[in-house]
Amino acid sequence: MDEMTDDTVLDGRVKLRQPARGYRAGVDAALLAAACDAGPGERVIEAGCGAGGALLAAATRRAGASFVGIERDPKAAALARENAAVNGLSDRVAVIDGDVVHRFAGLGLEPFDAALANPPFFDDPTALRGPAEARRAAWMADDGLSAWTGFLTKAVREGGSITLIHRADRLADILALLGDKAGSCQVRPVHSFADEPAKRVLVRAIKTGKAPLKLLPALVLHGRDGGKHTEEAEAILRGRAALAWD
Repeated sequence: MDEMTDDTVLDGRVKLRQPARGYRAGVDAALLAAACDAGPGERVIEAGCGAGGALLAAATRRAGASFVGIERDPKAAALARENAAVNGLSDRVAVIDGDVVHRFAGLGLEPFDAALANPPFFDDPTALRGPAEARRAAWMADDGLSAWTGFLTKAVREGGSITLIHRADRLADILALLGDKAGSCQVRPVHSFADEPAKRVLVRAIKTGKAPLKLLPALVLHGRDGGKHTEEAEAILRGRAALAWD
């Protein structure tokens, strides 16, 4: 049986059981959850929810919304359902076995108000040093980033939002792949330190949106003063603040 760890996120508000090895929910999942701005009564889908790190944190932050996670790994999907139950969220959080390489229509679900994703960071093993084998399923997009953006744009209604976090060097690809299916894009760079280039970007787009691209102020995770996180990042990671899109 796979070794598991019992962790907490959102300053202990969410219990998360996850594999000790392989992909584990971390800062990226926390930022994705913080970027979810679903309102009361809205429906949100997360593609590739894993054990539920971002899914459950987003559901906890947005108590009036309902959530569905899609996960291709049956073990991870079962673990996400277990985590939802442990956190008392089964009434608002469902997890479905599925893969983004298949058509959204095949899931038999109505389009959502919002979609979230933390797509695998690699889709070309020859371009960069790929992930360790234990993390390959979560870090290597076998059908490319286009499969993820295609799924997300199909998963939301017209006017619905698409929010994802990815490597900063893939920003141009992300914007190009969203293409004419989604617009009104907003980009928030995420820097490890203020004097270093951004390593991540949070991107939010609106299906059929027409507003011009907006580059928002960067989020800096760490300072040079020896503290673990900046004050802003600490507030976001602990759930005391959200990542606003204005």
